[in-house]
This record gives sequence, structure tokens and C-alpha cells, in this order.
Amino acid sequence: MASNLSLHLSFLVSTLFIVTTLSSHKHTTLLNVTSSLHQAHQILTSTPNLLEQSTPTTTPTPHLLQSSTSFSLHLHPRETLLNSNSPNYKTLVLARLARDSARVTSLHLKLQLALTSLARSDLHPTRPEDLSAPVSSGIGQGSGEYFSRVAVGNPPKPFFMVIDTGSDVNWLQCKPCSDCYQQTDPIYDPTASSSYAPLTCDAQQCQNLETSACRNQRCLYQVSYGDGSFTVGEYVTETVSLGSGSVNRVAIGCGHDNEGLFVGAAGLLGLGGGPLSLTNQIKATSFSYCLVDRDSGKSSTLEFNSPRPSDSVTAQLIKNQKLNTFYYIKLTGFSVGGEAISVPPETFDVDQSGAGGVIVDSGTAITRLRTQAYEAVRDAFRRMTQNLRSAEGVALFDTCYDMSSLQTVRVPTVAFHFGGGQTWNLPAKNYLIPVDGAGTYCFAFAPTSSPLSIIGNVQQQGTRVSFDLANSVVGFSPNKC
Repeated sequence: MASNLSLHLSFLVSTLFIVTTLSSHKHTTLLNVTSSLHQAHQILTSTPNLLEQSTPTTTPTPHLLQSSTSFSLHLHPRETLLNSNSPNYKTLVLARLARDSARVTSLHLKLQLALTSLARSDLHPTRPEDLSAPVSSGIGQGSGEYFSRVAVGNPPKPFFMVIDTGSDVNWLQCKPCSDCYQQTDPIYDPTASSSYAPLTCDAQQCQNLETSACRNQRCLYQVSYGDGSFTVGEYVTETVSLGSGSVNRVAIGCGHDNEGLFVGAAGLLGLGGGPLSLTNQIKATSFSYCLVDRDSGKSSTLEFNSPRPSDSVTAQLIKNQKLNTFYYIKLTGFSVGGEAISVPPETFDVDQSGAGGVIVDSGTAITRLRTQAYEAVRDAFRRMTQNLRSAEGVALFDTCYDMSSLQTVRVPTVAFHFGGGQTWNLPAKNYLIPVDGAGTYCFAFAPTSSPLSIIGNVQQQGTRVSFDLANSVVGFSPNKC
């Protein structure tokens, strides 16, 4: 009897241990420390010749794109275009984080100006001589993290352009330069293009600019960023070639004075929600991208009018009546290690004034959460990782670990929750990232005192993010690069 009871208890303990272990693994995910550190070292030693790879030996004649046409472009991380010359990986990370802070400042300022109507040119007319400003920072605006190859003009000339879901105005550096930064491609020459056409001051595209002026009946534009960087020039229309197709009369800034901006790229493609963005000008019903790891030498794709993957985790796309550039989504909460994080439901709402909310942004690297939400997520993660050796914080990161002696490690899952029971589980490498070459990893979220939260591109890497504009949803599909 006693023997049977002992066997029965032993069986129960064994079963409980197995169930507990399986349950534990169900809410954990594996981080490959060795692989990510190897990749971090590789980015410092690789010297890709992306310009040579991306320039065709002959210039194709693109066909005219229709609004329903599906097409795609290659995307490249910043480091595949630029030789960073960083002495070590930590220096590279700190430079990235400095750019990222400038980027976040820029987005917050853009929203603040929109809410107070200070940026509206119809309320504050601008004189041509006012379209200039000193540069207050050499860091740059910070959204130059992913580039695509786009051709402009007739005949088409290829240029590397930053893609940016937080901007609307498309622009590129333009001869003659009063002040142009260094770029990889030759600077665009409007006299060499038969499709270059200046916009008049009464053109609708000119009226839609936040900051514009008029000189000799030609429209002038200015786009300023939160760190003091800016681009100024003529607002024109041009033929833009995307893949094997082209679009005529796309409104684009021909920047003669461009300071503190995106060294390496020729300009910017605005993929925001406003009327001047590329997506609206080509009347795209959807677009999507998959961002490869910025330490990877691989490329991915930017696609227009392609169907959203059937296995997408979807979030409702929300309109902010005060600012149509940003892509707001309905975020209901988080879980860490399978445990729901207690956050007041209104934390991520857009209020009646247009403040608050959560945006998905391709240019911001590190996800910013309102302080209360960040601390709740961070504290839960810390509590579940007490088995890991802690390390000192680095820059904006306050939760870091010494993984120098590890090859792989299991860590708690981190997940975003959306309406309708939709859950987006992040892979471990999207929230635990190396910050040096020695094995220090940090929890890649950060707090913000602003009511605006931002889902950044570190969290998006390896996931196809689909902006289904026709159905007002954003889809997240892991492993669809």
C-alpha cells in the first residue's frame, strides 16, 4: 500500500514537472547569442559594393503603372549603403541610438505642431527669404535606416532613397546646390530630364504643403525636422520609376539646400498617410515591407498593391483627424511570458485633441511606450529573467544582461495584443539586442513622457508589415521577407 502510494506520488511529481516544463517553454523563446554576436562583428568588417550591384548596365524603359498594379522594390539597411567606420560595435549602436532619439524628437514635434496648428502655411504665410534655417545638430534627422533604389526623370536615373512612413513629402537633392550633403549617387540634374516640371503657386500640391512660398510664380517648399535639419527648394513634378513601371507627374521636392540630413541617400520617399505621400499620389490600395536585421547584409522588399498574407495578425488602422501622416493602430495591451500586463485601457488611445495613440513607424528603431506601460512591461520581464546576469544600462536602455558566457538562452516571450484576440509574438532577437561585441544585451524598449507611443523597426524586423489601406488594417506576418 505504502509502495503503491509512493509510486503514485512519484508519478504525480514527475507529471507536474513535465507539465510545468512544457508550460514554461510555451511562454519562452530561444535567443541565439552566438549567431547575433557573429552578425554584429560581420557588419563592421563587411564592405558591400551596393552601388555597383544596384545600378543596371542599361537603362530600361519603364511602362506606365496603373493604380492597381502590383510591384515591389528592394530594401537595404543603412549599413549596406554606408561604410560606418565605427571602431567597434558599441560605437555603432550608440550612433544608431543618437539618430533614433533625434528621430523621435522629430515625430513628437511634428505632432505637436499639427495639434497647435502652428505649422499650417495658410495661417502663417511664408516669404521666400524665410525658407532657410540654421542646423542645430550634426546628428541628422534619424530616419535614414532603410533605403530603396528608385529612378527619377526621363531618361530615368537611379537614386538611393530613404523610405519613411512618418513623412509625406518626397524630395531629393537637386542641382544647382547652394548646400548639399554627401550622397552615394550623382546629384539629380533637372536640366537632364525632359519630364521635370515646376509647380505653380496655385497648384493643389503646393497648397497641400505645410510650409511653402512663391517666387516668380513657382512653388517653393521646406521640410524641417526636430533636430534643426531641413531641405529647401522648388516643388516640382517628375516621372518616378518604381521597379519596372513608372508614374508620371509625381510631386517631389527639388532640394537646393539640404543640411544635417541623410548622408548617403539622395533623398526621401514619404510613405505616410497625407495627400503628398507617394502612396497617395500613386493611389496605392496597400503597401507592405519586410525589414531585415540592420546588421544583415541581405535585402528585403517594399511592395505595393500586393495581397496581405493570410496568416497576418491584424490591428485596426485608426485615423487621427488632426494629423493624417502617421499610421495609428488600436493596441489593447501586452503580455510577457504569457502573463497579461496590467495597463489602463485608455493608455494607448488617441484623445479628442488628437494627442496620444500608437503609431507604426519604419524610421524609429526602438519602440517607445508611455512610461507607465513601459515600466509595467519591463518589470515583468525583469522578474522573469532573474536567472540571467544583469549588466549596467547603456544609453536609453535601463535593462541589460551579460550573456558573454552563453551560446543560447531561453527568455520570456513578449507579445503585442490587438482587438479581436489578435496576438503578435515577437522573436527574442526583436527585443533583446546586442549593444557591444562582448555579449551585453539590452531589453530594446524605452519609455517616453510623450502621450504618443511608437512601434519601432527593431520590433518589426523579420516581419512583413502590411498597410491595408482599403480595409483600414495593419497586418503583421512573421517570416515573410
